[in-house]
Amino acid sequence: MKKYLTLSLTAAAMALSSAPARAQFYFAEPDLSSPPVTGAEPQLAMNLPGATPDELRAGLLWHLRAALNVAALQCDFAPSLLTVSNYNAAIAHHDDELAKSLSTLTGYFHRTVGKGRAGDRAFDVYNTKTYSFYSTVNAQRDFCNEMSKIGREAIFTPRGSLFTVAQNRMGEIRKSLVPTGEQYFTNPAYGFTAVLPDFGKKCWKKDNLQASCAKAWEQRDASGG
Repeated sequence: MKKYLTLSLTAAAMALSSAPARAQFYFAEPDLSSPPVTGAEPQLAMNLPGATPDELRAGLLWHLRAALNVAALQCDFAPSLLTVSNYNAAIAHHDDELAKSLSTLTGYFHRTVGKGRAGDRAFDVYNTKTYSFYSTVNAQRDFCNEMSKIGREAIFTPRGSLFTVAQNRMGEIRKSLVPTGEQYFTNPAYGFTAVLPDFGKKCWKKDNLQASCAKAWEQRDASGG
């Protein structure tokens, strides 16, 4: 019996060690589940009027890339989320598909705005707005937690199939930009205020805080400042 118990504990330890480390933000994660999308849904705000199905597909892919990139820049406060390494690996793994989406999306602006500089400028503006859209502060934990999972999925998705990740997960990414505000683990230091003693000359003698000033300091500390 002891032998089987030892084997069971060893197997459990191996299973736990093989799972990727995750930042623990919640008592229970918010439900951000969402059905697959096409890119034409108003709530996605793709802002590609008159786009063909191929152009919408390229837009979804480019938005996914932007979200992964912003996560790499904003979420390294929790290194266990691996958003930086996930982004770098995903970009390298899906470089051909992303290059095609860039070409198709640039072609959309050349078709709808004008060839040459006019279309290029329109794409630059669109690209800047896209990146800004995924930059969040209030919902940073939701967004970073979600992008960690999606980044991991991206690097294990076969080449040429990254669009399926964008199609299946873009709704969740959009939801993650709205703060849930519930069941977060909090940092006790966020509400901490230091109460310091009086540093005036009258309170110090040979680097020792005088009794009357020490008492006043203790009273301020007890009252919260």
